[in-house]
Amino acid sequence: MSKQQLAKVDAMLRQPRPEGQRSVEQLRAGFRALMATMIMPDDVCTVRTTLGGRPALHVTPDKGARAGTILYFHGGGFVFGSPETALSLTAQLVSKTGFDAYSVDYRLAPEHPFPAGLEDNLSAYRALLDSRLDPAAIAFAGDSAGGGYSITTALAARDEGLALPAAIVAFSPGLDATRTGESMTTKDGIDPIFTREAVMHTGAMYLAGQDPEQPLLSPALFADLTGFPPLLIQVGTNEILLDDSTRLAARARDAGVDVILDITADAPHVFQSFAGGTLDEADHALDRAALFLTQHIPAP
Repeated sequence: MSKQQLAKVDAMLRQPRPEGQRSVEQLRAGFRALMATMIMPDDVCTVRTTLGGRPALHVTPDKGARAGTILYFHGGGFVFGSPETALSLTAQLVSKTGFDAYSVDYRLAPEHPFPAGLEDNLSAYRALLDSRLDPAAIAFAGDSAGGGYSITTALAARDEGLALPAAIVAFSPGLDATRTGESMTTKDGIDPIFTREAVMHTGAMYLAGQDPEQPLLSPALFADLTGFPPLLIQVGTNEILLDDSTRLAARARDAGVDVILDITADAPHVFQSFAGGTLDEADHALDRAALFLTQHIPAP
């Protein structure tokens, strides 16, 4: 059944798309439509709020949250996406851990290139600390571009002298703005979502001419991860961004960080989005992520 599910998801993601480069609004509308099809757990509540001066969604379990807060960063190539498009993932983590979560509506490129979104995410984390939340009860999590932000926000927080969160979970993170990983070539055509041209196109909007060879843009190549909290990276083999994850995991290991690199065979980019019965691998991966989070933010 699992192989059939993976094949069905792959075929769905390969549906024909308009030829040529799409406009920013077309990219945003297409992503909203795709993510609206994902399955939501029915045991969470969602409230619009603000955090660090930016809109955010606050997601809580119906039965009340246990001690622990997830700061979630949505995906979308730094150009599209929102807390709403990532809500299925955020809600699944809340449902499985019993923690509450805040998902930040950070500013997007091309209107707001690097480092605007990173500044918003750091402000959101600072707001949680200012509210007297214990950093030992906070975890970062994110998918794709947001998975990248889960790492770079921690780097920026450390550089400012802030206490780091208890743990970080990154789903298919984007961690290399230089696009030099071997998987950019070896997984071309195997990846049902991305091409090199597509990620270079959105990446250029985020960079806006800035040098990608710096830790806050390409942490898989240039970040010093010394002192980082335990890190779980989940990625599928059918991703051109696979080497973003493998290289960051190696840097974390070499820096003495507790790191788990969790690679799922034949799975596409952010396959965890298909949890709730569509893809068994997605539910299993989120179960592992929830276990990781509850191990590092234990009940008081």
